[in-house]
Parts: sequence; structure tokens; C-alpha cells
Amino acid sequence: MQSLRILSVDDHEMTILGYKLILESIEFEKYSIHVDVASSFDLGKDKIEISAKSLKYDIIFLDIQMFSSDEQRMETGEDLGILARQIIPETKVVFMSSFNDSYRINSILKSVNPDGYLVKSDIDPKSLKELINTIMVTPPYYSSKALVAIRKSMSNDIILDENDRKILYHLSLGTKTKDIVEYVSISLPSIENRKRHLKTIFGIDKQNDLALISEARERGFI
Repeated sequence: MQSLRILSVDDHEMTILGYKLILESIEFEKYSIHVDVASSFDLGKDKIEISAKSLKYDIIFLDIQMFSSDEQRMETGEDLGILARQIIPETKVVFMSSFNDSYRINSILKSVNPDGYLVKSDIDPKSLKELINTIMVTPPYYSSKALVAIRKSMSNDIILDENDRKILYHLSLGTKTKDIVEYVSISLPSIENRKRHLKTIFGIDKQNDLALISEARERGFI
């Protein structure tokens, strides 16, 4: 029987303890499960970096939004997924998030190419068992709501690039548009055009920057 080491990173401690309890109690034919947990971005980053130098995790579960000790840095589970891909590429990466927005999931698929994505409202013992059995043999595994979002995104392949995300992030910090040029390597007219485009794809064309920030936060981009 193969022993699987899993790291679950989520800043809701009850959530990760729930995953740990369920997974370690499921009877797998081929696997014995041990789940390690991290309740913040920083703890997750430390455990991933340590794993790269010693005994690697077989699977990493990541939420998208999570707390970081440095409020001036833009850090998400997506950043941890990119880090894991760089330093432990053989480890399976799975997102388990409440976000089922097609733009957000498509961004994750493009940047991390995860081995699975589960919308939290889809998660139960059966789906967790199916997830493990699938990604260890023939990934990827997507929950039902994630599949709906992925199919929707296939018909409209719009994603937010790094500059879009930086613009949203600095707007959320209260940075004036004219000052964002100090943080993004594009011109002020380009920033204004990107803001208009973001409002269009979010369906808030006629609204102000506060509405843009609110919508971006709701979709998990900031």
C-alpha cells in the first residue's frame, strides 16, 4: 500500500482539519493517507519549501484567498501553486475554493495547470475519494461546478494577465490610477484601457473603480 503525504493550505482552520479528518478516515484500496496542514499563506510557503529539500508531498491542496502576514504583498493560493510547480513539479496540485467563476478558474488553469479543482460546495467524502484515486493515476479531476465554469470559459477565452492583476491590486490599496505607472510597466493610457476592459468583462461597464475593486474581490482576483 502506497503512503501518500498531503499538505492542505487554507486559512480556515476548521476547513483543513475537516479535510484531514475525512481523508485519513477513508478506506483506500491502494493508499494510506497522512494529511499535514497549514493555516496561512506563510506557513504553507514554508512547508512547501521544506518539502522541496526533504520528503516531498505527493499532493498539495490550496485555497485561493488566504491570509498573509505582509498586507503589502499580493499573495494567494495561486502564488503557492506556481511556487510548488517550480520547486516540486512532481507534486500534484489541487485547488479547493469557494470560487466557481469561470474567469478565475481559467486564470488558475493557465498559470498553474493544476491536477484538480474542486468548488468547496461540491466537496464531500465521495468526491475526495474520487479526487485521490483520479489524480494519482489519470489527472485532472474537476468537481461538477468547476466543470461548468471550465466549459463556460472555453467559449470565451478571456483571462487576466499579470498587469491586469497588478492594476486591480494597487487600486484595492487606494493607489490613484496615475500613480499605478510606478508599479506596472505600461503607460497611463494603457492602464485606463485595461480598466475599461476589466469593467466590460466583469459586466460593470458604467460603474466606477470601487465597483471594479468589489467585483474583482468577489471573483477572487484580489
